[in-house]
Amino acid sequence: DSGAGASAVMPSGLRLELIDPEGDPVDQARTGVMSAEATAASAANSALAPLGAAEIPALDGERTRRELLTLRGAELTEGQRAKPYIGPRPAIVTRRGWGADEGLREKRFVYTGKVKAAFVHHTASGNKYKCSQAPSLVRGFYRYHVRSLGWRDIGYNFLVDKCGRIYEGRAGGVAKAVKGAHTLGFNSNSTGIAVIGSYGSKKPSSSAVKAVARLTAWKLGLYGMNPRGKTYLTSGGGNLYRKGKKVRLNVISGHRDGFNTSCPGGKLYKKLGTARSTAARYQGR
Repeated sequence: DSGAGASAVMPSGLRLELIDPEGDPVDQARTGVMSAEATAASAANSALAPLGAAEIPALDGERTRRELLTLRGAELTEGQRAKPYIGPRPAIVTRRGWGADEGLREKRFVYTGKVKAAFVHHTASGNKYKCSQAPSLVRGFYRYHVRSLGWRDIGYNFLVDKCGRIYEGRAGGVAKAVKGAHTLGFNSNSTGIAVIGSYGSKKPSSSAVKAVARLTAWKLGLYGMNPRGKTYLTSGGGNLYRKGKKVRLNVISGHRDGFNTSCPGGKLYKKLGTARSTAARYQGR
């Protein structure tokens, strides 16, 4: 799955089921029975949370810095080990927590070299959902990406609801460089974050923008990236840049910066400057 272009969003008029006919996968997850696929998805986060956890807990700054030395110590420069710039790890709802049917996706996890940039998206779905409905919405995006678009898994690496809750997207480990399908041409060495809702004419909530900042401060910090900085990514080919072209991008970019699309909506796009400065502050820069 080399996506995503504009077709990654939910098609207009498609209704997401808020209750699955087979029963609520979240309730099924609480039974304690885990398939081999569910065990593998959970084990990818074993350094962060117990097997079968519904949520990866938040950490304060000091514990996050200690964890960074454990996760990536051998790869850090002497300066990074002395003073790593990384934001406190936010709480993240795992795939088990939002009730992912792990039998839908392809079994193998795919990784890229590192995470040099984060691309912010919106899901182009409704804004009037209750935050308690967000797990069901994530399941809907997952089914659409896999069953309708034919992708190996949900395209986004993370999703954020309007209440500021963060959800694990594509399986493979939230601290790892999982290759997503979110920005056609720039899925390598990046991560994709989708804010649930449509933000062309409606402003995103301050909670959602803060969550994007918290998530990027941590995730980009794992790889030594400055949220206020610029980086170069090599295009894999798309409708803005030819294949092989080195493109200078903001470390926190919008989908439209790498692909000709209105995503993440004008109102959310205008908030990326706030997200960058806030994320840098969380990193201690």
